[in-house]
Amino acid sequence: MNADKRLQIFERLSNAIPEPSTELEHNSIFELLIAVILSAQATDKGVNIATRKLYAVANTPQAIVDLGIEGLERYIKTIGLYHAKAKNIIACCQQLITQHNSEVPNTREALEALPGVGRKTANVILNTAFGQPTIAVDTHLFRLGNRTKLATGKNVFEVEKKYLKTIPKQFLQDAHHLLILHGRYTCTARNPKCGECCIVDLCEYKDKIIPKRHLMAGD
Repeated sequence: MNADKRLQIFERLSNAIPEPSTELEHNSIFELLIAVILSAQATDKGVNIATRKLYAVANTPQAIVDLGIEGLERYIKTIGLYHAKAKNIIACCQQLITQHNSEVPNTREALEALPGVGRKTANVILNTAFGQPTIAVDTHLFRLGNRTKLATGKNVFEVEKKYLKTIPKQFLQDAHHLLILHGRYTCTARNPKCGECCIVDLCEYKDKIIPKRHLMAGD
């Protein structure tokens, strides 16, 4: 895929999604961190249902530590892998208290040192909370990268590097959320909605179905 086509893709996505942002509900960087940890192999909708109740009673590291593992599990038991996540979140909160004065750090090294925080979670926090031009490659971004040919790779790290190298600089800050939202609602895993897609004529997915109006418009 050439640079001009990439530019057009992100111009169209930014017009279609003028205010791209996370769908995880949060009122602080700490709340966002916990929500992202919980979102692994879970939907944002499911996480939001759980965190609305959790944050009403505990939305600081100390308050969550005070709940204990069993107390925390009562709020997040509807989320997949909740037992392991509860252990990681308690340990994460303890480390935030002892090493970071209960504040979420703003460096990759410090974030990835927190229990339950891997590269993808760190990228989300760095991008969404601290405004850094990072790309968190989840299932949507991995699928889109390989399907559209925006960023091909055999694993998430390869795809992340391709995105960072090829996304036009002016769109790098918002690209993470633009692609997630496009993948979640339009370029879905099964039966992608090519007829509703604003970049269908630019996408290089070989099995797409191009509506007649796009064929008439041309590239």
